[in-house]
Amino acid sequence: MMKAFIQKTLLFTVFLCSFTVFGQNPKLTVSGYVKDVKNGEGLVGASVYVKELSSGNSTNIYGFYSITVPAGKYTIVFSSVGYQKISKTVDLSLTNQTLNLEMKEEGKELEEVVVNAKREDDNVKSLEMSVNKIDIKAIKKIPALLGEVDLVRAIQLLPGVTTVGEGASGFNVRGGGVDQNLVLLDDAPVYNSSHLFGFFSVFNPDAVKDVKLIKGGIPSQYGGRASSILDVRLKEGNSKQLEINGGIGAIFSRISIEAPIIKDKASFIVAARRSYIDVLAKPFLTGNNADTQFSFYDLTAKVNYNIDQKNTVFLSGYFGRDIFGNQFGFNWGNTTLSARWNHIFSNKLFLKTTAFYSNYDYLLDSDLANKRPDNAFKWTSNILNYSFKPDFTYYITPDNTLTFGGQVLTYGFRPGDAVATSQGEKRSFGQAPKDGIEYSAYIGDEWKVSPKFSFQAGVRFSRYDFSSQEEFYYERVPVPVSADFTSGYTLKFIPNDKGKTLKTYQNFEPRLALNFTTGENSSVKASYNRMAQYIHLMSNTAASTPLDVWTSSTNNIKPQLVDQVALGYFKNFNDNAYETSIETYYKTMDNQIDYADRANLFLNPFFEKDLLFGKGRAYGVELFVKKNKGKFTGWVSYTLQKSERLIEPLNNSDWYPSRYDRTHTLNVVGQYELNKKWSFGANFAYVTGVPYSLPIQQFQIEGKAYPLTPVGTRGNLRVPDYNRLDISATKKNKKALFKKGESEWVFSVYNLYNRRNPFSIYTRPTEDDPTKTEAVRLSIIGSFVPAVTYNFKF
Repeated sequence: MMKAFIQKTLLFTVFLCSFTVFGQNPKLTVSGYVKDVKNGEGLVGASVYVKELSSGNSTNIYGFYSITVPAGKYTIVFSSVGYQKISKTVDLSLTNQTLNLEMKEEGKELEEVVVNAKREDDNVKSLEMSVNKIDIKAIKKIPALLGEVDLVRAIQLLPGVTTVGEGASGFNVRGGGVDQNLVLLDDAPVYNSSHLFGFFSVFNPDAVKDVKLIKGGIPSQYGGRASSILDVRLKEGNSKQLEINGGIGAIFSRISIEAPIIKDKASFIVAARRSYIDVLAKPFLTGNNADTQFSFYDLTAKVNYNIDQKNTVFLSGYFGRDIFGNQFGFNWGNTTLSARWNHIFSNKLFLKTTAFYSNYDYLLDSDLANKRPDNAFKWTSNILNYSFKPDFTYYITPDNTLTFGGQVLTYGFRPGDAVATSQGEKRSFGQAPKDGIEYSAYIGDEWKVSPKFSFQAGVRFSRYDFSSQEEFYYERVPVPVSADFTSGYTLKFIPNDKGKTLKTYQNFEPRLALNFTTGENSSVKASYNRMAQYIHLMSNTAASTPLDVWTSSTNNIKPQLVDQVALGYFKNFNDNAYETSIETYYKTMDNQIDYADRANLFLNPFFEKDLLFGKGRAYGVELFVKKNKGKFTGWVSYTLQKSERLIEPLNNSDWYPSRYDRTHTLNVVGQYELNKKWSFGANFAYVTGVPYSLPIQQFQIEGKAYPLTPVGTRGNLRVPDYNRLDISATKKNKKALFKKGESEWVFSVYNLYNRRNPFSIYTRPTEDDPTKTEAVRLSIIGSFVPAVTYNFKF
């Protein structure tokens, strides 16, 4: 009842706001782009403030702004963190005006300047809560594994963000699974954000422009995942001059080239990385190891063309691959391609139209070197997307902005196509392909009602159609639960008309965010959002792996539905030098998935009978303190949280901790600028261990003990706590390569005090007495890891 009431109230509010503002009398508008003078990149979130009216707004992700005011003359102040303020007098007495400008960075001696395209008090004044933005320059100063800058590892230092262990793929947000995070690269989804089994991310830092993590209060233009949005935007390329960035590290090297095609009108960027452990090790590999392959590479590219004042087109893409194995091995990778058209219909109406392609695939092959084709096994899998998405922004007044749009997104699931060859005879088997189409439409209104109160209300409608190309589809039928604890279901085969829609799901997803200003530098914020997720990652292991299977919502698998409320207090100190916040959240999760004991997901065409469904909940408190100015900068984040599931008949039909539950998470990040030549960084992480199911019984066969976990047991113990300290020192050089540009040496030590942090615990028979079992702690990185990296720019 309460959810239905909230949905109807928000629908009424959004449409009332939109009809009210559209009915106002015409006014005059000033609009344009705000860009960086050095490279022509649009500044995201720069403040555009009308002095006489004490109001304004900010630029969008392309640096575009629009302000509509009564006729007259005005002083407009443009500002952004790390840039010099610009004041312009604009005459709007007779007609609309276009005002484009470029901003210069501030210059300060011996003081750290954080260049970030946003307002200094953005965390207090904006409607955004449960949102973290990290400038890419700040990310580059965080000590990292083997000295390599990593975007995904950086966001794991933020409140509410964890991972199940060292080297695990992906990340977890507020008690959700890795599949509940929508990772976007220029609007295209990335299904596996990791290289090398989670040790490095797929994002080349030299190509990244903007990073935003949204954990709550999610605007209505986003959908498709239950927990969070990681929105990564690529640079457009330097439109002023040739720029080359790169780095030579211990494990891989990278390079990016950006330059104008037509100065101030068209530009491009191309960035590439490749690891070379395999190249360095090859001379030492002999015999059966001679053909061993272990490497990764990626290529990121983007081009843009400013056709005229009203039209700009963009084309961006990513291609990455990991290869691992000897004669038996596997490889996996992401491919994305995004095409975008930005069009200004008028000074008040902005359109962004995006079409994208995304493909994540992997291959498991017993004959990588193709030496035994008559006796081999090969497994291929992929998930494929095509999408078309128009997004409109209507700037009604400086205090009121309307957004609306829609999306058509197709899914092609090929979860497992295997071919086994024995003495030349081939046999094919695997899981049936599935297809889905997700339709969505949204509308949202952001309105600053008064100097002390503003809100954002919106609603998203989504519809999902599931279909299959197989001759049969399956329906779960209850059966008695067996002693070895199957799910209690079997499958009934039903003839299928190929391509026919077998199941349709529809959901309204209301969104609401409120901001109450309580002082010049403080505010209270609240938010609510409902998210619907129609795809699922099938994995019954503690950590996600590249070989986990993505599947569709079907007639047997319902979409995940998550409702989240959050409340927070935000306050800045000392002229915004310090920003602080405390947030609390509570979210409920419907249609959560777990697995019957001994469930087989590997190429099992009937895996749906082994699924168990129930509900979840997660709640917690997040503290965040950040220092933005001065020679010493950094932040402290702390999260106290609980993440649980209730899925009958697991754990005696009682609540149990999810695989992602970590009670305490503490991160401390510090960066110190000693002088123009030397700077230092350090970060410390402490996390409560994850739950795991430890066998508490054993049985013996022929005098050898084997561990036994009681059926239905979930999370009866925890892995020991995790803690780690990393440090780095950066030495800037006067010149870079060929005595031009800039360069620096980065010296780092990961896991400074050599702690063997546990990833998991398993049991096995003891070597001395096979009638007894022992628990063994597995560590992925069991020692300190020093590294040296050389970075250059010219």
